[in-house]
Amino acid sequence: MSRTTGKGNKQKKNEGLKRSYSFPAVFDYDEDGISVSFPDLPGVFTCGDDEEDAYRNAKEALGLHAFGMEQDCEKIPTPSKVNQLSLESNQAVVIVNVFMPLIRDRIQKATLKKTLTIPKWINDLAEENHINFSQVLQEALKERLDINDPYEDNDFL
Repeated sequence: MSRTTGKGNKQKKNEGLKRSYSFPAVFDYDEDGISVSFPDLPGVFTCGDDEEDAYRNAKEALGLHAFGMEQDCEKIPTPSKVNQLSLESNQAVVIVNVFMPLIRDRIQKATLKKTLTIPKWINDLAEENHINFSQVLQEALKERLDINDPYEDNDFL
């Protein structure tokens, strides 16, 4: 019996998690670019060369930080109201929104490089037969662990 199956376990694991988060970000304009901070998320900073770059980086920073907080079972704070933030003349508030199912999926599907050792004669024979080492290792690990890939179905939860 397989311990991990596709969609059902993803849904159960993500129960109670929000589908999206929106937080105000402070864009701080300077001659060499834009610094971005999140008043409600101390320690989350990024930057960009222009507004498009800064916004894209802000979305990534917010998504990664929120994912980390979810994984650590930390309470995600309530976003500040934009009209309650005090700004300097070179600053502007931008609402940054992230769609978490895509963030979670992208992080969970990230690949890792592993170094391993095999006998040379097996390596030579496998290369002669055009064996994809990564694919074989993944299949062997799934079989050994008695699991199915929970991300195989490519749905959005």
